Amino acid sequence: MDIQLNRPVVFIDVESTGVSPPSDKIVELTALKIFPDKSEEILSTRINPGVPIPPEATAIHGITDADIQDKPTFKQYAPKLIEFLEGCDLGGFNVKRFDIPILESEFRRAGVEFSRQGRHILDVQTIYHKYDPRDLSAAYKKYCGKEMENHHASESDVRATFEILESQLKQYSDLPKTMRELHDFCNERRNPNWLDEEGKFVWVGEEVVINFGPHRGKSLSYLVENESGFLGWMISKDFLPDAKKIASDALKGEFPKKE
Repeated sequence: MDIQLNRPVVFIDVESTGVSPPSDKIVELTALKIFPDKSEEILSTRINPGVPIPPEATAIHGITDADIQDKPTFKQYAPKLIEFLEGCDLGGFNVKRFDIPILESEFRRAGVEFSRQGRHILDVQTIYHKYDPRDLSAAYKKYCGKEMENHHASESDVRATFEILESQLKQYSDLPKTMRELHDFCNERRNPNWLDEEGKFVWVGEEVVINFGPHRGKSLSYLVENESGFLGWMISKDFLPDAKKIASDALKGEFPKKE
């Protein structure tokens, strides 16, 4: 690795019960330590999160409740991990927004002091995005082979957008050709069990289950009977309309039907 290190850097990747660092739990963790002399040391283990792993999370990383039933909890594993991270900088892919925040949450719940303060953070995703921009002018250059003129002038931008689509339709033979199919392609849900675009409600068997927050894993019918205030809170907050409609309909006694 052609990088100058004054102290070890640990590259971290975690798999979890979901995508919310404050509330979700780690189910697998790998930490690869690179020393200044370029030698390596690795820790890799599965973690028992103490809660059921949602089916939609298992669909992504393949880890089931049976896989972690005899594994240590994060609290049990924390002393070994904190010792491994001592005096090290941190690295990974999207670690600033996910892996480090979920680690901080887990250490906090375990009562173990951990901080990113004083550590250098290397996020490979940031480097990727800086060198391979994801804006309109970058897409226009990639697909149309031209530099944009009058970027951020609305007419120029909208014409460039249409030219990009034309180029994409020619370049990708498997790209749909009808608006209905293109709609499905652009709005594909990450998991077929999701009822709404962000997966706040999911199918577990024949039951609709809440998939975030303190009531994660409880059925929608249970919430209506026992925690209706939570559904009311969802309706009043900044959730997407499809999730709010599911909550609102449920409070009226109208529940989703599985096709």
